[in-house]
Parts: sequence; structure tokens; C-alpha cells
Amino acid sequence: MHPFASTCAALAAITVAACSGTDYTVKVDPYIGSGGHGHVFVGANVPNGMIQAGPQNIHKGWDWCSGYHYSDSIVIGFTHTHLSGTGCADLGDILLMPYTGEVRTGRGEQGDISGSCSSYYSHDNETVRPGYYALTMDNGVRVELTATERVALHRYTYPAGETPRLLINLQEGNGDSAYETCLTKTDAHTIEGYRFSHGWSPQHKVYFCIRSEQPIASLALFEGDTPASGSGESLTGCGVKGVATFEGDPTEVALRVAISSVSCHNARMNMDAETDGFRFDKVEAGAAKKWNGRLARIKVEGGDPRTEKIFYTAMYHAMIAPTIYCDVNGEYRGIDDKVRTADGWTNYSCFSLWDTYRTLNPLLTILSPSMVDNIVRSFLSIYDEQGKLPIWTLVGGETNCMPGYSSVPIIADAYIKGIRGYDAEKALQAMVTTATNPRQNGVPYLLEKGYIPCDKVHEATSIALEYAADDWGTALMAKQMGRNDIYGEYMRRGHAYEQYFDRTLNYIRPKMDDGSWRTPYDPFKSVHSVGDFTEGTGWQYTFFVPQHPEGLIGLMGGDEAFVTKLDSLFTVEGDMGAGASSDISGLIGQYAHGNEPSHHVAYLYPYAGQQWKTAEKVRYISREFYTDQPDGIIGNEDCGQMSAWYIMSAMGFYQVNPSNGVFVFGSPLFPRLSVKLENGRTFTVTAEGNSDTNIYIQSATLNGKPYDKSYITYEDIMAGGELHFVMGSVPNKEFGTSPASRPVSAK
Repeated sequence: MHPFASTCAALAAITVAACSGTDYTVKVDPYIGSGGHGHVFVGANVPNGMIQAGPQNIHKGWDWCSGYHYSDSIVIGFTHTHLSGTGCADLGDILLMPYTGEVRTGRGEQGDISGSCSSYYSHDNETVRPGYYALTMDNGVRVELTATERVALHRYTYPAGETPRLLINLQEGNGDSAYETCLTKTDAHTIEGYRFSHGWSPQHKVYFCIRSEQPIASLALFEGDTPASGSGESLTGCGVKGVATFEGDPTEVALRVAISSVSCHNARMNMDAETDGFRFDKVEAGAAKKWNGRLARIKVEGGDPRTEKIFYTAMYHAMIAPTIYCDVNGEYRGIDDKVRTADGWTNYSCFSLWDTYRTLNPLLTILSPSMVDNIVRSFLSIYDEQGKLPIWTLVGGETNCMPGYSSVPIIADAYIKGIRGYDAEKALQAMVTTATNPRQNGVPYLLEKGYIPCDKVHEATSIALEYAADDWGTALMAKQMGRNDIYGEYMRRGHAYEQYFDRTLNYIRPKMDDGSWRTPYDPFKSVHSVGDFTEGTGWQYTFFVPQHPEGLIGLMGGDEAFVTKLDSLFTVEGDMGAGASSDISGLIGQYAHGNEPSHHVAYLYPYAGQQWKTAEKVRYISREFYTDQPDGIIGNEDCGQMSAWYIMSAMGFYQVNPSNGVFVFGSPLFPRLSVKLENGRTFTVTAEGNSDTNIYIQSATLNGKPYDKSYITYEDIMAGGELHFVMGSVPNKEFGTSPASRPVSAK
């Protein structure tokens, strides 16, 4: 590390610690999840920022969805937009690569980067922490990055005695394809332009402004790697590149880079509003302060340093997405390519909703209710833009990825919990319109038949089960709003899982167009994308009734039969077939923690009166599938969902039904955990005698009064106070056994 940078970083940490009492950023290891199949972002950003400034490897497929993988050793530059933990690739916009020597633009290939601008690197020369990234590349250039919400700061230290260059590459992305790009030197310190691309997001437009503290002597322009003669200092084309040369061959160069979905003018406005000149260390200290403010919302005590590291890294990963998607004046570009304005609220994008509706979004209702209001308003804007609520929207594009209309339970959950800073009537109408949209996959069959035929629609059974969970939320919200007509219809739809339960086999089973069962049927079999289930098997989806576990228990013949079947899920072994989805990971029998459809399953035992079995499973999963290593996340991070499961489970409870504010007890991970609520109160979970062996709840009190329920409500959490558990090494099999103590699906 550059000595001056090291000193300033230390001073920044001291300042943060002095102000907040604890520097939580030192408890975060951003490398966790950067190996294996975690796909997390590594670089510099602030919580939910529009900018994610970080290194870019050559894109080589699935494990480079974020643009970076821990196994790699070649950096091709530093880009300003990145996904975190997704299963598809995109973004990687506005690539900057500092190098020295002759003017050149080539990227090279993984096996040969000779003569290119790319460089080898080692993790030994890399520093990464929340809000800061640094790398001394093998080409001798040191790069340091930090960020605000919409602006990145770069600080380069070039080797003395060599000519410093800066490649600006608008052709390269992370698995997408640029179709129109522009680069213009507007004055001696400023370069502007845009990059329009098609990728996972059907259309993505990024405008940018680069401002250099050191004067730019020249900008050589290229179409791809071909020099653009006679273009002056402005060029438009499919894949424009530029090489900037600085006056006086400085050894230190400072840059600010701002982006916008609207215009270069707005990018300049974002830059002027959000950064304090080129004072890198001040901006870095500000980023650390923002991270500390967010991380400090949960304080854990009594855990070992390794577990604390895993926990606070999970907190960090849960605060990367969704990302701000509006400029400082509120403007943003919608899916319809029209410029809109968020007046008095913040617009967000990067909604991995099929993943996050399960845990991240319920977690946000506890930690950041005001943000939830803005998320719902963002959903309603997307509804205006495309005529339906978002499925998986990404920076101005709808990917339509994954089954379900998973924004629906998020809205319902917010409304039921009293988070209502949006037009609720419009929201309910949007939910109904989306659920009856004939362009929505399988909906015409659902409306006609009451089920989705597996011989007509790929992944039909998963889609239908997701719709049922979503529709249950619509019903609960409608009931609270006095819309009994909608309540009755959508409660009926919420029970649609019953259509797929084969009582003779005791499994959820795909149904054919003629009403017969799929025959033959192997509940172990998985066929990615074109099978009956989305990234799962019949075994896993048999328990996918998070909206109504009581009903599933009844279908299986009662508590004893249900528990026996659920026990077997965690022990059975079978061949999933050659076409099985690679997303099915973290297996315990057929339970798959590496993919989201299983995430609620360990918490189903309390519905049948056996809470202690949930404690066993949750502790095992937390210990075995979350580690402090680069491969420490068992599956794709999925924009915070994998981490949110860990956070919520560490708190000692989990919201099984995504839309009713009932949190089912598991096994708290720390002796003491305190949540600072936005309403000024504090909710504390204490676990007396908690240890690696004392994992079972013996008894509980809430605010000093005996508490015999195996769940807690959102209202009780947000009221503040203390939930106290007494833990032991032997199960108290009577805790939560009585029907009156069990969680319910509708309050």
C-alpha cells in the first residue's frame, strides 16, 4: 500500500471509530463469496449505491457474473457498474485501465495478454474493505477506488520515468453487447460520453462524465482497436475506445467518474453534487462512515471473531442491492425509455425479487422501513412503465427472469406491517392486474383451468406454486383494505397448491393439460429450464407452500405424517439426472440451501409443534454453509438473499409466510443481539447459556413476561424491548407444542 494512502486509511478508521464507538467495517471481509459460486461484487461502493467501482476480469461465463472471481489473475480494467451474486451476467460499464508505454487498446485473451492493456495481478497486492478498493498491478500501476452514491473516485500511482496512459473502453462489458457508444473530450480536464447495450437487461443506457485533476494532453480515439482517423476528439460508434495521455507525464493521477441513465448533463450534476473535489481520503472516510452507519443497525455480542466476521460480511452483502436508480434531481430512465422523476422519494433498480422476497425484503421491513416505502414506489413506477409489476428488473430493463410475480408479496408484506408511504389503492390494482396479465407466463391457463399444465409450460409447477404464494399476500392485503371481493378470489388462488398435491404419493406432482398426473414421475429429477420445476426437484417443491404450511400439514395427514416426511427430506438421496440445475447446491439430503426455494423449509417444524428440530437444522446450516473463506457462500448470493437468511437466522427467527409478519423461532446465534430501529427504539434478543452445544430453546420471555409461542410478530419486534431465550443442550420438546403456541399463516 502507498504509505500516504495507508496513513489516511488508518486515520479514517480512527475517525469513524471515534464517532460511532465501533468500526464495523473491520469486521467485514468482501472476499467471502468471491470464490466458489457466490458471484459477489468486489470493489468500492456505499450502501445501495448506483456506483459499484471495481476490477473487471475477462468474462468467462457463469462464475464471472459480477465481473470478478477470486480464482482469476488477469485484470482488464475497472468498471463502474456490477451485479452482486446473480446467476446471470450483465453491466461492467465504462471500463478504465491505466497502463504505461505506447498507445494500445487490445484486451488480450486469458491465455495470452501480451501486447494488450491488461495486466496480471495477485491478491497479495490487493486491499478491499467497505468503501475502498486498491490494487498494485503487475504492470506497476497502483489503483485506488472509493465512491459516493453516484460517483467513483480513482487515484492512480504510475511508475516514475514511464509515460502514463488511460484506456477508456466502451466496447467491453460483462457479457452484454454494446450497440452505440460515444466518447468526447470536452475540455482539458473532462471526457464525456455514453454506452448503450443489450444484455440480460434488454436495454441499458449509461451516460458518464470523467473529470481529471491533471490536464489531458490528448485523447486518441478508436473504433474497437482500429484508429479513427480524422475524428478529432469525439467519436460515436458501436465500440468506441479512447486512450488519454496526460500533460507532463505525472506519476499521480486523480479522476472522478459520475454516471446517469438520463444524460451527460445529469452525470455532471451528480458529480458536482456528491463529491468534494478530488479529496480521495475525505470521500473514502465518508464511504466508511456510511457503511458503519448501516452495519451498526445490528450489534452482536458474545460471539467469536470468525462468526462476527461472517455475520457483518452478510450485513455488507445484504446492503449492495437494490441500487439507487435516479439522479440527484430525481430523474431516471424507465423501461419505456422515457425520462421520469422521483419527486421526494428515491427510485431503485436491480430487483432480484424471486430471491429476495423470501428474506431480504422482510429483513428490510425491520432495519429500513423508509427504504421499503421507496422500493414499493419504485415498483409502482415500473408498473406505469410496462403495465405490470417488476419480475426481475435491471437498470431500465425487465429481464422477466424467474417464476412468479414476486413484487406482490413484498408490497403485501409492507402494507400489512403498516409501511404505507405510497398509493395503496394503486398498489392493490397493480397486484391484481399483474396476476391476471395474459402475457404473464402461465396465467391464461391458471385463469382458465385453475392450474398450469406441465405439458404446455416449462417449469409450470414451480410457476404455479409461486403464484399461489404471491396471491395469498394479495388476499391478506385486500382483506385489510376492506376489499372482500378480492380477498375471496385471491385466497382461493392462494390455495392452488392443493391442485398439485398427489395424496397417493404424498408429493407435489406436475399436472397435465387433460387433468391427469405427470407419468412417470420421479421426484428426484431436475431438468434445468425445461423441466417441471425451477432449479429444483419434486422433493424440494413438495414443501413449497410458505404461505400456508398448516394446509400442507393437513394434506399430508397431520403433524406426525408431516414431520416424518419433512425429516426424510433431509436424509433421502437420489439421482437428480444429467440435466439437473447447477443452482441446486448445499444439499442435506434433498434440502438445497444453495438455492432459494428451500430457504423456509427448516422453519416448518414449529407449524407441527416440533420447534426443536428447526433449531437443529438452522444451527447446522449456519455453521456448515457459511464460512469465512472466498467460497464461504454455498450458492449464488443473489443480491443479498443468501446473506439475509443468515442474518435473520442469527437473530433467532425467520418469516416463513412472506406476507404476514409472523417470524418463526429457530436458534439465535449470539448471546446478545440488538437492533436499532428507525423509530428510535431498540429490540434485543438475548440467549442465556447460548453455545455451540446449547442450541435448543428451553423457555422464553418477552419483556420479562413468560412467552410460550414459537414465533414473534412484527408488531412486537418494532415495539422494541427484549426477547429472552434460555438455551440448553437437550431439546425441550414441550416448547411451542400446543396448537395455540404455533405460528399461523393469516393473522
